[in-house]
Amino acid sequence: MKIAYIGFGEAARAFTDSLAGHEGVEFVAAYDVAQTDAMREEATRRGLRFETDVAQALQGADWVISAVTADQSYIAAEHALDALQPGQLFIDINSVSPGRKQKTAALVAQRGAQYLDMAVMAPVHPRGHATPVLVAGETAADVATDLEKLGFSFEVISDQAGEATAIKMVRSMFVKGLEALTVEVSLAAAATGCYERVIPSLAETFPGLGWPDNISYMFERTLHHGIRRAAEMREVAATYDELGFTGALADKIADVQDKMGTLPVKDLDDGPLEDAVQKIVALRLQK
Repeated sequence: MKIAYIGFGEAARAFTDSLAGHEGVEFVAAYDVAQTDAMREEATRRGLRFETDVAQALQGADWVISAVTADQSYIAAEHALDALQPGQLFIDINSVSPGRKQKTAALVAQRGAQYLDMAVMAPVHPRGHATPVLVAGETAADVATDLEKLGFSFEVISDQAGEATAIKMVRSMFVKGLEALTVEVSLAAAATGCYERVIPSLAETFPGLGWPDNISYMFERTLHHGIRRAAEMREVAATYDELGFTGALADKIADVQDKMGTLPVKDLDDGPLEDAVQKIVALRLQK
């Protein structure tokens, strides 16, 4: 199985690391619009050619895994279109709306290539390609044997592209929304001097949320991954709008994720949690 990547960020690297050593797997090359020395080094040390041209990266690959930012998923497919060959499998792991994946599937079909909607349902570390995924599309049942051989933890949803990502998009409103809600409430509580009253009260009312212990975890998820999560939430907004529901709610969640992801810190300081949150308040109010 010869594998090439479009986009070589966190997800692609995690898949590569966990797939390495599987019998019959060969990594061909990676292409990424971020043509940086650091990106090249990440690919090279994993044994992949890092190409400046997408056609060179995809040449000879059996599987083409698209792992770009959500806002670039269709653009990446358009950019790769002339390089796709009949028989190649285009695996779209991007966190985008069902409509976007259906549109991408139709584009890929123009070249006689196959398309797989793959929704990654949990963080890619530490399990890499064995992270639980949902798959859908005309080729989903056919590719199941190969996925099983390679140790993917997957469930075939249907033969319709978009139906796997729909599950992720609907769920993400809650998961990323809970992060954003935790962050904004904590910041507002600290900013108004009522942190010691609000947080214990919420922890008592909603013990299942794990407050206050998981507040730092929620902050760090947004600080580390907020920019990427914001792009995903714009796609969640599109999904809810397509369904006739309130996509604007996801857009506001995206705003919070983006604001956190662009701060010049990635972790809360050690020490009292309220003090660490207060420092984030100062940074947020500067922007």
